Amino acid sequence: MWHNLVSIGSSWQERAIRAIAVYVFLLVAVRIFGRRELGQLTAFDVIVLLSLSNMLQNAMIGNDNSLVGGLLGALVLLSANLLLAFGVYRRRGIERLVEGEARILIHDGQVRPEALKKELMTERDLLSAVRREGLERLEDVHLAVAEPNGMISIIPRVRAGSGSVS
Repeated sequence: MWHNLVSIGSSWQERAIRAIAVYVFLLVAVRIFGRRELGQLTAFDVIVLLSLSNMLQNAMIGNDNSLVGGLLGALVLLSANLLLAFGVYRRRGIERLVEGEARILIHDGQVRPEALKKELMTERDLLSAVRREGLERLEDVHLAVAEPNGMISIIPRVRAGSGSVS
């Protein structure tokens, strides 16, 4: 029994390579398939993420189901994530590569269709985000920005001369 808990079915080097390969694959996949996967998850998005994690588990651990093997894989993933976070913190180029750039969706009440297309977002999705901020219409928005973390920031228009939000 103890042997199955602590005996790794593959070398620690293979375990590390598998974990890093899956981590890099997921980073690239999230960048390619867009920020929607991060910001506002729908039921379908959750199903896709759960299925993806189940499929990639075997690629990461191989035939090894030992406790030590699982802990080693987790340690490698957490270490890779920490190193990447440090790189993002220290270098703007790495941040841009990994996280992407913010994208302006509305400027002074005018929707930017090309930005919506790049974000794979409909005007209905955008209007929903605007309403969550307590505004009624897209025209009430000074600036709507799709942030690199998948969230949408909304800055309301200010009515001229009154200083109040329209």
